Amino acid sequence: MFTGIVEEIGRIVGWQESSEVCRLTIGCAAVTADARQGDSIAVNGVCLTAASVWQDGFTADILVESLRSTALRLLRVGSPVNLERALAVGGRLGGHFVTGHVDGVGRIQMVTRERNSLWYRLEIPEPLIAYLVPKGSIAVDGTSLTIASLHAGGCTVSLIPHTADATVLGRKGPGDSVNIETDLLGKYVFRKLQAPGKPAEPAEPAGQASKSALTEEHLRNLGF
Repeated sequence: MFTGIVEEIGRIVGWQESSEVCRLTIGCAAVTADARQGDSIAVNGVCLTAASVWQDGFTADILVESLRSTALRLLRVGSPVNLERALAVGGRLGGHFVTGHVDGVGRIQMVTRERNSLWYRLEIPEPLIAYLVPKGSIAVDGTSLTIASLHAGGCTVSLIPHTADATVLGRKGPGDSVNIETDLLGKYVFRKLQAPGKPAEPAEPAGQASKSALTEEHLRNLGF
């Protein structure tokens, strides 16, 4: 579990790819201060396991499915990446609960400046739109941001100067791809309320009456 508060910008210094796995070597300093082999580190919002760790870097393996479903496949040697260690028990939750399990890849449509703010208009994959709410949380390349507004096909977020300087988002522009993870709590609420998009329930066999979970025994157990 992560918070979406990026600790540092690392850099891809090695990339080895085979038919089964891709191994990244990432140069950094802060996240390796107390990291050990097997620890989870979010790289642009994707939870990866450190295969080896040393003072100024670590390696991590990426499975084919992760390459297919995230924007990590677009990285190259020299690419900057957001890095965050997993949340420690008792640590401050400065952002929101981020799992590191990316829901899809979005795209930056437009970047505009207003005084000291940068506004990013994002295109979000259609299946994820239902989980977005104004003033709700969203992780973009692993950065916890607040949704300012919704528009057809996506949302708008704003970055303060510190966030722009301390994350890779400040270096991205229109047309660039970003990893998107919608709010974990919002997804559970959506499922609990059986909102549109919920898979249809299996149809009852022909001629068989529908069975309701509300039975006399159930009501009696509830005290009625």
